[in-house]
Amino acid sequence: MKAEKDKFVAIHYTLKDDDGNLIDSSRDSQPLGYIQGNNYLLPKLEERINGCEEGETFSIVIEAKDGYGEYDPNALIEVPRENFEIEAPIEIGMQFQAMTPYGAQVVTVKKVDEKTVTVDSNHALAGKRLHFDVEVIEVRDPSEEEIKLLNSSGGCGCGGDCSCGGDCGGDCGGDCSSGGCGGCGGCN
Repeated sequence: MKAEKDKFVAIHYTLKDDDGNLIDSSRDSQPLGYIQGNNYLLPKLEERINGCEEGETFSIVIEAKDGYGEYDPNALIEVPRENFEIEAPIEIGMQFQAMTPYGAQVVTVKKVDEKTVTVDSNHALAGKRLHFDVEVIEVRDPSEEEIKLLNSSGGCGCGGDCSCGGDCGGDCGGDCSSGGCGGCGGCN
C-alpha cells in the first residue's frame, strides 16, 4: 500500500541541522503516526512521503522558507516585566505561552532587565535548513479511533510546534517550541 491522502502512515525520522547536529529523532521511541494529506507534517516532507511504501527510506533537505520560515528580527518583542505572572525569577532561555492575534504561541526569553523582558516569537527552527532521514514504517487505512484522536488534536497534529519539547509523538495538539515532534509538522 502506498502513502496517499487519508492513509495512516508511521515513520521513523532523524532531524539534523546543517552542521550535522541532532535536533530530534524518533529512533529511540515510537514511530510518528499521522494521516497523510491532512497537513500534519511540513508540506515538503509530506509531499516527499506521498507515494512511498512500507520499508522505503530517503533523505530530504528542507530549506528554511519551506520549513519554519526565515528568522524575523522583528519578532523580538520587549514586554513589561509586570506582564509575567510568575513568582520565580525570569531567566534567559525560559519559554512561555503567550496569546497573540494569531492564537497561543510559545516565546523564548532572550534578555531580562528591571523593567522589561525581551522575548523571541520566532519558531526555534526559523531560519534553519532541515535535514531529515526518514523510514516509512507502516502504511494502512486508519482506524476510526485514530481518526478521532488525530482530529481532536486541532486538525493539524503537533506541527512541529509543540511546547512538549518534541516528545509527544504527534499527539500534544499544541505547539512545539523546540521544533520537536521531529519537525513533523504542519500548523505553519
